[in-house]
Amino acid sequence: MPHYVRELTEKREFEYLSPFAAKAAESEGRQIAIGDDPVRTCFQRDRDRVVHSKSFRRLKRKTQVFIDPEGDHYRTRMTHSLEVSQIARTVGRALRLNEDLIEAIALGHDLGHTPFGHAGESALDEAIKSHWKLQSRNGEPAGFRHYEQSLRIVDVLEDLNLTTETRAGIGGHSKGRADLTAHDGEPTSTLEAAVVRISDRIAYLNHDLDDALRSGIITAVPSMFDPLGLTHSERIGNLVQDVIVNSLDKPFIRMSSPLLSCSNNLKEWLFENVYLLYPVRYPDTLKAQNLVKDLFVHFIQEDALPSGYAGVQGAVDYIAGMTDRFAIDTFARIKLPSAWKNV
Repeated sequence: MPHYVRELTEKREFEYLSPFAAKAAESEGRQIAIGDDPVRTCFQRDRDRVVHSKSFRRLKRKTQVFIDPEGDHYRTRMTHSLEVSQIARTVGRALRLNEDLIEAIALGHDLGHTPFGHAGESALDEAIKSHWKLQSRNGEPAGFRHYEQSLRIVDVLEDLNLTTETRAGIGGHSKGRADLTAHDGEPTSTLEAAVVRISDRIAYLNHDLDDALRSGIITAVPSMFDPLGLTHSERIGNLVQDVIVNSLDKPFIRMSSPLLSCSNNLKEWLFENVYLLYPVRYPDTLKAQNLVKDLFVHFIQEDALPSGYAGVQGAVDYIAGMTDRFAIDTFARIKLPSAWKNV
């Protein structure tokens, strides 16, 4: 098939997209060069490689916040990624940025997350650091960061050979507990990456709040957050519109100062009233964290990793790739007496 379909798409990008948008034809390319696709641009191929990866499919059984909730409407790591993608594409389309690059980054940004959500991430981080301290390693012991693991997945474990722009967006999306600032909207790599970084915050603040209300861990949203909106839909809509209005035809992505401040305050309120309170109210969180730590110790001490995995990095790769269910089944298999497996 002649390349005119892809070439036409690339030509249209130059005609339609913002001067500040990333253009597929100007991509810095991949770590290993490959031939052009006759239909898809390089960023479209990145998106498809992520969607068809095993790591992406496993996200459907990885916790977002609430571990094994009673009900089918709580977010998982996959639905979170889809919501980030939807929000980021809405912003990107309004700003005439490259939606294909945005989608590739958004769908791939959490591939490296552990089972049991952030609880599992912190547990694996602690387990790794404890191991290196016992080994008397000098300096700050290496730990675990899901965005670094996401890059390891796309570069090594699944060898997706993504473009430089998509990889930069995946590796630079996370803010942790830190406040969003104007700096987060600066294009350290591309504006598309900045859109995903801010959309990630918009998505999880609102869907975690929604899930927290559903779970009963909180019963109402304080009135101090009314400027963001009175419903889940209003809050997302207002934040998205605010980003668009303050970023249109500009070489950066911005929120207005009032909504930026209010969203940062909501983030802190969620940490104090949901994220940090949840393990206290729901002890299964601590059990899940201990499970992750026990698995790490087992695989390091017993040299019991499956073929293809070895050493500390192998244990990290194997455990981080587990779904919640697979982690529980693995723990039961190696830690519980066989006579108990049906109890």
